[in-house]
Amino acid sequence: MDGVGSFGAGRAGAAFDPIAYVQQPTTILRIVAWIFSIVVFGSIVNEGYINIGSERLYCVYNKNNDACNFGITIGLIAFLACLFFVALDVKFQQISSIKDRKKAVMLEIGFSGFWTFMWFVSFCFLANQWSRTTPDELPLNQGADAARAAIAFSFFSIFTWAGLTVRAVQKFLLGTDMSLFTTEHLDGNATIQPYPAGTVTGAETTDTYQSPPFTENLDSTAPYQVPIY
Repeated sequence: MDGVGSFGAGRAGAAFDPIAYVQQPTTILRIVAWIFSIVVFGSIVNEGYINIGSERLYCVYNKNNDACNFGITIGLIAFLACLFFVALDVKFQQISSIKDRKKAVMLEIGFSGFWTFMWFVSFCFLANQWSRTTPDELPLNQGADAARAAIAFSFFSIFTWAGLTVRAVQKFLLGTDMSLFTTEHLDGNATIQPYPAGTVTGAETTDTYQSPPFTENLDSTAPYQVPIY
């Protein structure tokens, strides 16, 4: 992983470096996944519905509106999720609690893995309905290019989200470098520093250095005298 520290990030509270963030493989994958999601739901919304001799619109995928709705939903949620995780990545460096960092990484693993599966389902569903679509249902090949684009980028999205899942798992396995955190970071609560012993708030200390007792009369050069009993 690129970062060294707790779950791939550096010391808590360190400054955010946008250039280094953009160059990270996870960020590149997330941007690509974001673009693919726009292509999928944008293609279906713009050209995924046609009308044949009436004002009623039909889905280009075998006139199955569920196929269009499913593709739009998967793409739109993926689009919003990419924005959410980008914001989380930016704030991740500022999270001081190890427990909160762990929860954020586990959330990313769970969602990315689940959405990899959902993209696979979307690809299979759209491809199946497209294979059942007859030329008579698409006069002048209306919406054919948009339908193929949605299927193709649904397939590509499987690999981008699988890559995001792998990167999240690597971040989780990286674990925690405990030296980057103090005690308050473990629980997420700041500790209260007590006042030094013997001091009173608002009062000035008047303690001065005092020599140890019984040392003033000691003469190191005097010979040793045997006591007389």
